[in-house]
Amino acid sequence: MTSTLQRLTSKLPTEVNKVVRRLAVASLIGQTVLIVTGGAVRLTASGLGCPTWPRCTADSLVNTPEMGLHGVIEFGNRTLTIALAIVAILMLVFLWNIRRERRDLFLLALGLLASIPAQAIIGGITVLTKLNPWVVGLHFIVSIALVAIATLLVNRVYGRTGRSAPAVSSPLSATLRQLSVVIVISTAVAVVLGVIVTGAGPHAGDSATPRNGLDLEFIARIHVLPVYVLVAATAAAIAIALRQRAPRRYQRALYIMAAALVLQAGVGYIQYFTGVPAILVGLHMLGSAVLLAAATNVVDLGLYKPRRLDAESHSVPV
Repeated sequence: MTSTLQRLTSKLPTEVNKVVRRLAVASLIGQTVLIVTGGAVRLTASGLGCPTWPRCTADSLVNTPEMGLHGVIEFGNRTLTIALAIVAILMLVFLWNIRRERRDLFLLALGLLASIPAQAIIGGITVLTKLNPWVVGLHFIVSIALVAIATLLVNRVYGRTGRSAPAVSSPLSATLRQLSVVIVISTAVAVVLGVIVTGAGPHAGDSATPRNGLDLEFIARIHVLPVYVLVAATAAAIAIALRQRAPRRYQRALYIMAAALVLQAGVGYIQYFTGVPAILVGLHMLGSAVLLAAATNVVDLGLYKPRRLDAESHSVPV
């Protein structure tokens, strides 16, 4: 048994290779797609397409033809978690030989795998509570947090941060590091408040589901406050990064952040003033995932401690 296991593990990589990188990217894409499909469940009123849990019906594990499109959409969203579990397991397998020297990668991948049963349980509670808006919101928040974890994993397997990150001539200034933290915190607060706004809005996932009872206009105005902070922090960080000639990869991260912010804010304002149509709500949910991934990238590049270049070196990797 031991010799068989040793033969199997001997065929696994002993360093981060292209398969590991592709699996990390697949994790990030998959977690983002899960948010999109979860949004489709709510926006098509398919939240109770499978009216019970863990089965889809009392007598079937899967949706039945009689359940129609709502059953297909809801069960499809559930099925996607199986694909994410397979990706996470494969990632752990391919990291097995380097689990000690690259403990950071192994723990991130393990966290993604461990999240799947947790998400399934929260999803089950969502169904059993008939789409309680607070439970639905928690389900989304956990999903969006997993996008951040997957982003960290991608950064590390591609050597942008972590042990294999390039050396730099000098670290970022304290001001840029602080602004990076402000960017990710204000993004997280805006996303959480956005979830509460959605819980007060018209898209409940089922026509009989009550909303959270909060005043939609009031909570929407509160929601934009951290967005103003985010805009100011991102603009300030870009200006300072240019003046201090920060590493180009950090500047690119800020540009991506700014682009995601502009698009997300634009969709948010348009949906609010056009009566929150379902298609724009869906785009806004996708934008939340992209925005948090961009903010995570900024803070990850901003806070990691890079190796210092030899003072005699004249080239600075970017």
